Amino acid sequence: MKLIELIESMAARLSEAGVSFGQGTINAFDEAAWLVLWRLGLPLDGLDDLAGGPVTDLQRQGVEELIDRRISTRQPAAYLTGEAWLQGVPFHVDPRVIVPRSLIAEPLAQGVIDAWLSAGTRRVLDLCTGNGSLAVLAAMAWPDVRVDGTDLSAEALAVAQRNVERHGLADRIRLRQGDGLAAADGCYDLILCNPPYVNQDSMEQLPAEFKAEPALALAGGVDGMDFVRGLIAQAPAHMTDDAVLVLEIGHERAHFEAAFPRLETVWLPTSAGDDQVLLLTRQSLL
Repeated sequence: MKLIELIESMAARLSEAGVSFGQGTINAFDEAAWLVLWRLGLPLDGLDDLAGGPVTDLQRQGVEELIDRRISTRQPAAYLTGEAWLQGVPFHVDPRVIVPRSLIAEPLAQGVIDAWLSAGTRRVLDLCTGNGSLAVLAAMAWPDVRVDGTDLSAEALAVAQRNVERHGLADRIRLRQGDGLAAADGCYDLILCNPPYVNQDSMEQLPAEFKAEPALALAGGVDGMDFVRGLIAQAPAHMTDDAVLVLEIGHERAHFEAAFPRLETVWLPTSAGDDQVLLLTRQSLL
């Protein structure tokens, strides 16, 4: 059996089993390729060169066992491999954190946010940092800034610390525990926040893979805006005069606009659409 044949076979099994995607991959083939290459110890970006290579019966058996586990447990693939990638950067992942997939990573890495910053931008807050991926990407994007990553969950911060150290950024990223902006330290030039924003009805309908993630990082109350309300009210006190807040609200735009009908909002383009990540200036918040 060739490698590509094994991947196609495993993709068919994932599809037939009705597993859900969206936590690092968006379809059965990509998820199968990830799991097969990882299980065989092959480079995750090497499929084009390796597709025609042979697979032994022992290797096939190991892959099938992993796919069996993915199907039977409905654990996200990243929890099985212990790793996920965001904007091409690897991060440690385990059930203490949600799988990193924030759309904020796109305008951050693509330089879209840069137009709102200044030469004096020095302090960045990654609020609800989770596994620390946005804090790491921010430190990589802007070598002159220092980043505070904050989270309510001590377990999540333990994972974030591992990723900060993995990327050699312990001298520029500081992790702090606390509830929302209570963990902030002074004022920031930029606040990034991928908060819990999933509304109550959507939480109840989540597939098993998403219910395997910490609900604390997902559930935003009846309309998804519980955390966001506090953030909008408190953020100006933690922002410098020209600071901006970049906020992800996913599919909750209708609820966001109902909660904050008078806010002057700038919507940032992402691969998922132009209505899931927004930017607010301190002046608009005031």
